[in-house]
Amino acid sequence: MGQNSKPLSNKAIELMKPRDSDKADVGENRGLRVTCGSTGKKTFFYRYRSPTTKKLVQMSLGVYPEMSLERARIRLRELKLIRHQDRCPATEARDTQAKEIQQLKIENESRNFTVRDLIELYLTQYIEDRRREDGGIVPGARKPKGQDEVRRTLYGDAVRVLGDMVAADVSRQNIIDMIMKIVARGANVQAGAVLREFLAAYEYSMGIGKFDDSFINPVLQAKTSLKRTKLKLTSEKGRRVFDDGELKELLRWLPGSTYTEVQKNVIKFTLWTGCRTGEVCNAAWKDIDLDKGIFRIKETKTGVERDVQLSSQALIFLRDLKSVTGEFLFPSQRTRKPIQQKQLTEKAWRMRGEGTMIDLAPWTPHDLRRSVRTGLSRLQCPRDVAEAILGHAAKGIEGTYNLHQYSEESRHWLQVWADHLDQLIKS
Repeated sequence: MGQNSKPLSNKAIELMKPRDSDKADVGENRGLRVTCGSTGKKTFFYRYRSPTTKKLVQMSLGVYPEMSLERARIRLRELKLIRHQDRCPATEARDTQAKEIQQLKIENESRNFTVRDLIELYLTQYIEDRRREDGGIVPGARKPKGQDEVRRTLYGDAVRVLGDMVAADVSRQNIIDMIMKIVARGANVQAGAVLREFLAAYEYSMGIGKFDDSFINPVLQAKTSLKRTKLKLTSEKGRRVFDDGELKELLRWLPGSTYTEVQKNVIKFTLWTGCRTGEVCNAAWKDIDLDKGIFRIKETKTGVERDVQLSSQALIFLRDLKSVTGEFLFPSQRTRKPIQQKQLTEKAWRMRGEGTMIDLAPWTPHDLRRSVRTGLSRLQCPRDVAEAILGHAAKGIEGTYNLHQYSEESRHWLQVWADHLDQLIKS
C-alpha cells in the first residue's frame, strides 16, 4: 500500500492511473483510501481492524466523483464512530443491506398478494385441518363445523367484495363500506363475524411476515372507526326459557307436530339430557353405552370430553331407537349422515310461516338447553351439579382444584328432571 504524508486532494485522485498504488489519507482521516481499478474507476474504501474479529476489514464507501472527497471523509468519520463503540461497520452494513433486500422482497411479494390469497392462507394454514408430509393430519384451530363456517363467512363477503384487491392496498374505508353493506341487509351479526375473522386473517399474515413492519392492519382501523357508530355487531344474549306451563304445552304438542320423526327425537333427547342440539345431532351409537347408561361426547365446545348420564326414560327411548337406525342416532333420511342442526331452525321458520307452529313466544333449539338448566334450579338441584350436567367448566381457583365430575349426582338429578317432564305431560 502506498504511503502518503499529505492529505488526499481532488487533484491527486484525478491524476491516478490504473497501475498506481492506493492513495491513503492522513491525520484524522487516516484509514480512508482510494484505489484505481483496471478500467480507471476510482473507489473510496475504509480499511480498519474489526473490534469484534480483530481481522483487517476493507469496506467500500463509494465511487469518485459520484462520491466527493468531502463526502467520503464525512462517511469515514461516521464509520469510525461506530468502530470506537466496539462495533464492526462492515458487519452492520451487511446486516442493513440484507434487511433492505428482504424488505424489497416482501414489498414485491405483497404487490401480488391479494385479499383472496390472504384469506386462503389463514384458512388452510391456521383454521382448517392440514396434512403433514408423512400423511398425518395437523388439526386446525377450529372443529370441522367451525372450519366450514369461517370459510363461508369470509368467502361470502370479504372475498366476494375485496378478493381481487392487493391486500396491502385495502383501506379502512374499503372495509367500513363492506361492513355497512352487510348491516344494510339486516345481517349485523354476520357483519361482526366478517369483521372478526377478517381482522384475524390480516393478523396471521402480518405475523408470518407477509407485510413490512410499518404496515398497519386496515381491519383494526375500521373496527376502531365502527365502534364510534355504536352499531351492535354481536347477537343478543339468549334469555328465552320455557316455564313448566310452556314445557307442558310443548311436550303435548310435539308428537302431532309437522317436525320429522328425527327432528322430534332430537328435541326429546335434548330435553332429557340438557346437551347442545349440535352435540345431540352428531351422536353416534359408538358414543352410547346402554349398559352403563352413558352418552360420551368427545367433541365439545370446551374441548374436554364428558359423559352425560342417561335417565331411564332416555335409555328406553334409545333401546327402541337402535333397532331402526344405522351408525348414527339421528340420521338424515336422504344421506344417512347426522341430521344438521340448522334443519331444526329452518323447519321452525317454515312452520311459523305456515301457521303450524305451537302458539308460544318464539324459541330456538338452544332455548331447550337453557330451559333444562333453569328447570333443574327450580327443582332445587345444586348449582355445581347443574353446571356439571351442562358440561360447563368451573372457572378460577375452583376449576383448578375441584376436579370432581359429579357423575352420580348428575345421574340422580337428570332422572328427577325426566320424571318431572313425565309428570308435566300427565298433569
